[in-house]
Amino acid sequence: MATLQYKLEKNDSQSRARAGIITTDHGQITTPIFMPVGTVGSVKAVNQGQLEDIVKAQIILGNTYHLYLRPGTEILEKAGGLHKFNGWNHPILTDSGGYQVFSLAGTRKIKEEGVLFQSHIDGSRHLFSPEKVMDIQRSIGADIIMAFDECPPAGCEYSYALKSMELTHRWLDRCFTRLAETPDKYGYTQNLFPIVQGSTFKDLRTASAEYIASKQAPGNAIGGLSVGEPEEELYRFTELCCNILPTDKPRYLMGVGTPWNILEAISLGVDMFDCVMPTRNGRNGMLFTANGVINIKNKKWADDFSPIDDAFPCQTSNYYSRAYLRHLFVAKELLAGQLASLHNLAFYLWLVGQARDHILQGDFDSWKRQMIPRLKTRL
Repeated sequence: MATLQYKLEKNDSQSRARAGIITTDHGQITTPIFMPVGTVGSVKAVNQGQLEDIVKAQIILGNTYHLYLRPGTEILEKAGGLHKFNGWNHPILTDSGGYQVFSLAGTRKIKEEGVLFQSHIDGSRHLFSPEKVMDIQRSIGADIIMAFDECPPAGCEYSYALKSMELTHRWLDRCFTRLAETPDKYGYTQNLFPIVQGSTFKDLRTASAEYIASKQAPGNAIGGLSVGEPEEELYRFTELCCNILPTDKPRYLMGVGTPWNILEAISLGVDMFDCVMPTRNGRNGMLFTANGVINIKNKKWADDFSPIDDAFPCQTSNYYSRAYLRHLFVAKELLAGQLASLHNLAFYLWLVGQARDHILQGDFDSWKRQMIPRLKTRL
C-alpha cells in the first residue's frame, strides 16, 4: 500500500524544533511524538484501551528479538500480524533487535553473516542476519521497521567504532536488498528506517549520517546514543546527525530518554522518541510530573492527599492521591505499578503534545527554557 509520508507543518524560528505529521497505513502520527515501548507486544502493566484513552498513545513499539523468541513468527503470522494479535489498530514500530544483541555481550558472536546469540529464555542458539531480521519484521508486520545494526558500547575505541559502523552500513544494504525481494504482508507497507551509528567520534557520525541520508529512506534513526555517554555528548551528536539527515523525512532518536532530554532533542530537530523509562521507573516508584521528579515511596508523601499531578489533564493523575499511590507501593499492590506507569506515560505524551503546540504557536524555545528547570526539580 502507501509508503510512509511526512508533512512538515512548521519550523520553530528560535531552534531546529519542528512540528509535522507522519502518515502510515494504520493512521497518522503528529510530531514530535513519544512512543511507549511494548517489547513483547505489551506495554508493561498497561492495556490497549488505557493506551488509547488515558495515555493518548499514537504509536507503540514491539521488539524483533523478543517477539521472535516468544510467541514466534508462526503464531504471529497465523494471527495476521502483531496488530491483530495484540489488538492495537494504530501504527507500530519494531526495533530490529540490534540493541538486544548489544546487551547480550557475553553470549553473542558478531561476524559478517550476522550475529550468533543465545536465547535469554532457554539458552538455545540463533543466528540473526540482516535478511532474517527483515523476514521476521515482515512477519510481525509493523508499519515502521528498523535496519539491523550493531550498537557499539559507550567509550569504545575508535578502531572498534569504525569497524562496527562499516559493518552496520553493509548490513543496511543487505536489509534494503532483502526488502526489495520480498512482498509486504497483511496488505500494508513496512517502511524501513536506517540507523546512524559511529559512537562518539565526529568523523564517524558524520560519515554514517551522510551514508544513511543517501539511502533516501522514508525516515531515519539515530542510534548508539543514551548508552552511557555524558549528556552533553548525547546532545552534541544528536545535533550533528540532525544537521545532516534530510529535513523532509522524520528523525527518530532511539532510546531517549528523560523529559528534559526529549525537550532538548526536539530543539535539535528530532521528531520521534522511545524509552522504557516512564514504565520501568514508574514501576520502581519514580514519577515524572510537570513540576519535577517524585520518589513516591518517600515517607513525605504518606499524608499528601493532593493529586499525583493536576498540572495536566489525565484521569489517573488527577484522580488518585500521592498518599494513596505511596500506600500501594508500600503494600506491594500490583495496582501501584499500573497507576505509576499510566501517569508517567500520559505525562510523556502530554509533554511532547505541549512541545508541538508551542512550536505551532511560535514560542517553543522560551517555553522549553522555562520547563526544563521545573522538570529536573526533585520534589
